[in-house]
Amino acid sequence: MKLLRTIALDPSDTFVFEVPAEPGEWAVSGAFRFCDQDPAQLSRKERAAFRSGFLGVQSWGWSTLAQIVPATEDDCQALIERLARQLVDRFGAPDIVAARAAAEEEVAFAQSLCTHPISSLIAVHRSLSGDAVHESFRRLQLREGQRPGHGHGKAFSFMAVEDDVEPDSDLRIADMGREPRLR
Repeated sequence: MKLLRTIALDPSDTFVFEVPAEPGEWAVSGAFRFCDQDPAQLSRKERAAFRSGFLGVQSWGWSTLAQIVPATEDDCQALIERLARQLVDRFGAPDIVAARAAAEEEVAFAQSLCTHPISSLIAVHRSLSGDAVHESFRRLQLREGQRPGHGHGKAFSFMAVEDDVEPDSDLRIADMGREPRLR
């Protein structure tokens, strides 16, 4: 079985989110935290969490990335119980039975994101369309021979994005602000 854990490749989450998740805690999508909220009314840091955060279940904080890790059935059950308790204590679930059912659904969804190999990193992008929150997920693959969090000064200097379109090799940033010439 595989689940998601938060990961911090650099300190950016501490600046981006009001409450950053602790590295290594179990993670779920967390989109439910924004139900009945208008993203336009959120603070800047809350909007960042809405757009691109995974919810750390222990800290109730946010992480830009989650990592696919091996897990046991006991890990999964402990995650469900912890999330259920958080749903009662922090989110106002009416009772632990209702909270457990919601937690089981949220953890099952997190498991459905774990189809990629162990150690793959997952990023989320959320948007609001009408009254519905849409989530898309992307796998970020470490380059050959690299491990996350081991001596890398810049998080994105060692990742390749799967299925990303190759940039235009003729693009020159210095020319982007210039008016095009008429011929």
